[in-house]
Amino acid sequence: MPFILVTVVIDMVSIGLIIPVLPHIVGLFTHGKTEQTWWSGAVFLAFSSANFIASPILGALSDRYGRRPVLLIGFSGLALSTIVTGFATQLWMLIAVRLVSGAMQANVSVAQAYVADITPPEDRARRFGLLGAMFGIGFILGPVLGGLLGDISIRLPFFVAGGLSCVNWLYGWFILPESLPLDRRRPFEWKRAHPLAALRGLSELQGVGLLVATVGLLSLAQFTMHTSWVLYTDFKFGWGPAQVGWSLFTVGLVSAFSQGVLLKHLLARVSAPRLALFSVASSMLTFLFIGLATQGWMLYVIIVIGNIAGAGGAATIQSLISNAADAKNQGQTMGSVGSLNSLAAVTAPLFATPLLGAVSKLDPVSWKMGLPFFFCAVLAALSLSFALAHFRRSPAAAAAAA
Repeated sequence: MPFILVTVVIDMVSIGLIIPVLPHIVGLFTHGKTEQTWWSGAVFLAFSSANFIASPILGALSDRYGRRPVLLIGFSGLALSTIVTGFATQLWMLIAVRLVSGAMQANVSVAQAYVADITPPEDRARRFGLLGAMFGIGFILGPVLGGLLGDISIRLPFFVAGGLSCVNWLYGWFILPESLPLDRRRPFEWKRAHPLAALRGLSELQGVGLLVATVGLLSLAQFTMHTSWVLYTDFKFGWGPAQVGWSLFTVGLVSAFSQGVLLKHLLARVSAPRLALFSVASSMLTFLFIGLATQGWMLYVIIVIGNIAGAGGAATIQSLISNAADAKNQGQTMGSVGSLNSLAAVTAPLFATPLLGAVSKLDPVSWKMGLPFFFCAVLAALSLSFALAHFRRSPAAAAAAA
């Protein structure tokens, strides 16, 4: 477990470095807020579309050849993406390199499969929470460093992220052990690896169909927020890379505490279904209050309360879906979940971009500025209804989760 956790931290720091500055580097090649918004959406869409197609393929390859080589491919893709982006001189270069990077990265789903390989089913919720805490630590360090470096040079964070990805590749090559033994590997089949087949495979997992819908809607809400955050805070509060970096630092810090420390105690005292439901409900309220915030400092209060209240929901739901798959299909299953998340990432810019384009023309004090986050709150409310329906219809699943 420590080996994969170190890998995830380095990977997430590399990704976090570029988040506060990517829309701003798009702004170097555009004129005005509206044009910057639309082209930023195109850059996000390029990455997520390629990742949607490639994620289940890489997940299935990890079931055949092991997790370690696929993780190494992902580190290579991230290094290529960030370094070339730092040298980009035209918009088409940004879009092209994000396409290549998206096709090579399935790090999150493969890391989840890695954890499932080495963890008994009854302990997966806690360990998925620990993995989430490592994502949080990565976002503690990455965005704030990216924001501070971005204030020095808008291109500098990309070169630093590329260097860290190269370090992670070397760590993976020389130190990271393989988690999937030969007797648990399965042949690669193209008919199982394309995205639609991967999503169909998720639908065939018994008793978790409504949870899959819950994950999909929550992912769409999260990716809409991610796509909107940098430009929204710029339009609403005048934030630059440094302020965005500190806000994401806060997200990571609270997330690491809630999932790495708090979740273990919550699972010992609260049933998993109630924890999942409370988490989804808190996400709904968090999105709503972000949209209603009138001062930048309010976002910090909402982030802290929302992340603590929402501790454990994603990890609990992921563990239920993972437990519904057998030991030989963890890579395929987590790749399918990754594909579902990638589908949400593909869809999010289609909603976030026109919403941001609309609010970019508004007076910052208008309540309508919160439209992107009101949309996220509606998605979270729908996901809450699906989660409620699942636990009401599946008492056996609820008992197993508890």
